[in-house]
Amino acid sequence: MDRNPSPPPPGRDKEEEEEVAGGDCIGSTVYSKHWLFGVLSGLIQIVSPENTKSSSDDEEQLTDLDEEMENEICRVWDMSMDEDVALFLQEFNAPDIFMGVLAKSKCPRLREICVGILGNMACFQEICVSISSDKNLGQVLLHCLYDSDPPTLLETSRLLLTCLSQAEVASVWVERIREHPAIYDSICFIMSSSTNVDLLVKVGEVVDKLFDLDEKLMLEWVRNGAAQPLDQPQEESEEQPVFRLVPCILEAAKQVRSENPEWLDVYMHILQLLTTVDDGIQAIVHCPDTGKDIWNLLFDLVCHEFCQSDDPPIILQEQKTVLASVFSVLSAIYASQTEQEYLKIEKVDLPLIDSLIRVLQNMEQCQKKPENSAESNTEETKKTDLTQDDFHLKILKDILCEFLSNIFQALTKETVAQGVKEGQLSKQKCSSAFQNLLPFYSPVVEDFIKILREVDKALADDLEKNFPSLKVQT
Repeated sequence: MDRNPSPPPPGRDKEEEEEVAGGDCIGSTVYSKHWLFGVLSGLIQIVSPENTKSSSDDEEQLTDLDEEMENEICRVWDMSMDEDVALFLQEFNAPDIFMGVLAKSKCPRLREICVGILGNMACFQEICVSISSDKNLGQVLLHCLYDSDPPTLLETSRLLLTCLSQAEVASVWVERIREHPAIYDSICFIMSSSTNVDLLVKVGEVVDKLFDLDEKLMLEWVRNGAAQPLDQPQEESEEQPVFRLVPCILEAAKQVRSENPEWLDVYMHILQLLTTVDDGIQAIVHCPDTGKDIWNLLFDLVCHEFCQSDDPPIILQEQKTVLASVFSVLSAIYASQTEQEYLKIEKVDLPLIDSLIRVLQNMEQCQKKPENSAESNTEETKKTDLTQDDFHLKILKDILCEFLSNIFQALTKETVAQGVKEGQLSKQKCSSAFQNLLPFYSPVVEDFIKILREVDKALADDLEKNFPSLKVQT
């Protein structure tokens, strides 16, 4: 679970040390109950009715946080990572105090810290269930998504992700979010306009989790983005709806990539989830500019960014999940809209074949085990390996082979000739492709061999010798 960093607690003064020594500690910690009561009482004073009247001085108090109070509340933020402290805060009804602060205070830093403390507390299941069952607190927290302060939005997203990751309460939050259509607009605005990559990644994780939990909500958001352009007649808009969600996801992905491509995993998985439903695919390919931009982004990632020829094969272990998402989306677009200009065969097939085969070759290297590894590993270790790395690699391999077979079926004699000449369809690469495609895609490989024989009979004969099953059937 994510827990929020804060400044380290300053040293205790003599009075505090005496209190702790006198049995004033919280649970098994050395934190003082009396001191914590004082900080929470100070928070209550900040938002008490007599301090929230609309005068210029009061407005300044509501928007600014004095240094001493900030240091103290930051100590509470840090302390709340401890379960004993979190439970004590819960018993003291601290969530109600924080709810009052969030409802009344206009101080961005104070709001950020209060949501951050609640986020730390929600990492513990019992407290997460309690926070989630409080309808009023839930409403206040969701309203924090409309905030204009990036740090507050980041902490709110972390809190939501923590709650959505708890099976016992996830459905409660999904339903609340469904009941607040404006949350869609707020999240789309963040994804399309924010330059804060930490915020974009966390908001992406929230969207990814929501879509993974509830396909119905995903479809609602995809359809919710359909809008008629002001200058377009109604009859035309029905044929070419404009989807807002996908362009926002694309903008966020571009911004994240500009800082660190390795953080793209979450946005690639969101796009992959969209391709699992027809409306999601249509949202991508029926918006020409967006569809082209998504294709170009993903195409560039696999051809020039991820798992390149000068990377060690082991890099695949780090990139296997994002590669699975990227190739899955490319495959879905390729299969659904081959008439698009940006999918012209002569432009994309050979570079894609090269990338697909390169990843498959790296996969073969990764799956080779040292000669002595079988003797040194225990059975439990082997089982763990199979459930983690090998499972994800198998998913990736299935995606690659399906995509490669679709491309092979679309190859023309001219493209094959070009591939043989330029090296994308060399004997070594064709052998790697066949090794992975056979026997499940035998008809595809056989048709490819027929075309290859017209281009380079010697190469086709060599491949048939290496794969005897093909020679009998061709």
